[in-house]
Amino acid sequence: MLAHVIMYRCIKVNNRMYLPELCSRRGMSFLLNYVKNQFRPLFEQHHDCRFVKSSSSSIADKNQQYLDDCKKKKFHNKSLPEMHNHKIKNQEVEQKTKQLQETLTEKRVEQQATLSPLPQHTLPSSSNPSLPTTPSTPSTPSIPPTHIPYDINWIFPRMLRPSGFWYVVSQITIFAVGLFSKIVLDVFRGTSDMGVVLKEDKDGIARHVLMNKTHVYNKQRLIDAIGKRPPGTPLVTVSNHYSCFDDPGLWGVLPMRYVCNTFKIRWSLAAHDICFTNIYHSLFFMYGKCIPIIRGSGVHQSAVDLCIQKLKLGEWVHVFPEGKVNMTKEEMRLKWGVGRIIYESPRVPIILPMWHEGMDNVLPNTEPYYLKFGKKVTLNVGKPIDMNDFIEDLKFRGVKEGVARKLITDRIQDVFRKLRLETEELHRNRFL
Repeated sequence: MLAHVIMYRCIKVNNRMYLPELCSRRGMSFLLNYVKNQFRPLFEQHHDCRFVKSSSSSIADKNQQYLDDCKKKKFHNKSLPEMHNHKIKNQEVEQKTKQLQETLTEKRVEQQATLSPLPQHTLPSSSNPSLPTTPSTPSTPSIPPTHIPYDINWIFPRMLRPSGFWYVVSQITIFAVGLFSKIVLDVFRGTSDMGVVLKEDKDGIARHVLMNKTHVYNKQRLIDAIGKRPPGTPLVTVSNHYSCFDDPGLWGVLPMRYVCNTFKIRWSLAAHDICFTNIYHSLFFMYGKCIPIIRGSGVHQSAVDLCIQKLKLGEWVHVFPEGKVNMTKEEMRLKWGVGRIIYESPRVPIILPMWHEGMDNVLPNTEPYYLKFGKKVTLNVGKPIDMNDFIEDLKFRGVKEGVARKLITDRIQDVFRKLRLETEELHRNRFL
């Protein structure tokens, strides 16, 4: 009965319910006397349940005052039925929420099961359409593993920190390869017992060649970039790739003090599946300052990291941005690895573009793979590409690395496009 009095604020007497707030003065007097006699000890212990004694003042007014005091104290007690209904509603809401979550998860699983698998990321070939002019953030999909015929991990530590013995063997290798390149491509001025006189130039100087006739336009730009750049300034040369003899053959046009000096000659990227197939080939190309790059493994690999470290030391790195021998000679999208090498270099390097024609005639791309004699080769050295302000602006604006690599590569491709047209015209005029 006490619970009924406290929670319901009503009293049941003789199977009749009395609500004190709605009772008249006579009913209230009856209830007070009844409670006083039956539940006086219990009500003295319960401090929250209070009833107003009958007096001359209006009981209804005092009851109303009591209700107002409860409202001011924000004391709201729910009845047992209300609390029970509230719990039921909460349970129903929780059950509906769980059912909704289960249905959503089931639908997601079904959608993923019905979706076709995404195509694997492949590097675009020459048949791909040209990129849009507006830069977009390149995605970084998972790159499938590339087959490596020979373990090349031991090469990178030796090239990163060369020992004294490494430099000795490298000097011997560079000297032999550089001398062979000069024999194949270089043009000697004046009289010599070696070679055959082809014809005289416009300036009246006879040119003697050993195997092929090579003409270099703006050669001094390349020599100055190699030998006269400020100390600690890195150099990046980029060129097209028409033949497997492009490197080291092109460097045969340099003076002996550069082409046969391991401390002056370039670091170059070479395909791992062609040049590093066994221990003997790996040693030869390693001492020849060729860095094995795994084609198809993206821009984040050990070869690109090593190139950045060499630029940090102020050395010379040569890159073929096309990424492979372009046997069809059609315009290809340049790989973004060259963009990363330039962008992440601690000091912005000198970027020297070059374009050549006729190297695929010296060493054809079809069998038999033998060097040819009496061919004409044209090498055109372009103006250095100034990217200091451009790269600083990209870093200042916080451009994402993927976008920055693409923008830098696009600028090189624009220079390539103009330099190619100029070189092709110069090469054609040599046959007139």
